Amino acid sequence: MTELNLTDFFLNGMISYGPLVLGLALLLGALGLPMPVPLLGLAAGAFARQGLIDWKTLSALGLMGAVLGDSISYAAGRFAGGWLQRRLGDSSTWQKAAGQFRQHGALAVYVTRFLLVPLAVPTSLIAGSSGYDFRRFLAFAVAGDASWIALYCGLGYIFGSRWHSISQLISPYLSWLAGAIVVGIGIYAISRAAQRFYRVSIAPCIFSQRSPGGACSG
Repeated sequence: MTELNLTDFFLNGMISYGPLVLGLALLLGALGLPMPVPLLGLAAGAFARQGLIDWKTLSALGLMGAVLGDSISYAAGRFAGGWLQRRLGDSSTWQKAAGQFRQHGALAVYVTRFLLVPLAVPTSLIAGSSGYDFRRFLAFAVAGDASWIALYCGLGYIFGSRWHSISQLISPYLSWLAGAIVVGIGIYAISRAAQRFYRVSIAPCIFSQRSPGGACSG
């Protein structure tokens, strides 16, 4: 089945069976299957505005599907981490996800749910294989998946029947947006590290020198 046929299949399914189909698509996407979920999210929001599907049910079932898929990926990492590391550890996507997770932890889980989406499945697998606390993983996965639904389904709702044009307009810029987010995270992390260094190493030295008889040893 080609990507175009797959998209038509799920679009027709949403019209016929409602937001349950979006939840299924998000579940499969969270398991690593190549699903056209951004397009489907925009379409679902537009269908909700047109009254074809219920917005609250759309949000609930979409979130449930995405979170269930994330949880399954986490569990796969927890119980098959060694095998996955041997099979996927040399891939660039896995290494990027591992680097993001080592540096940012929970923030990496959140961001990969709705912006750096190609890294979402590797991040879930790495979180599971590293023994990362599941409750913390789940909390940030839920937040990220909810942000995805708010972003894509919200845009579809706002633009209504023009959702397909909006999809074609924003698709080329998603990678640039993702890159900007990565740069922003890096700047934030460096800033926090610099602040910690100042509080731990520099500030005590300054106050010590201001005190009578105080001095900082090199």
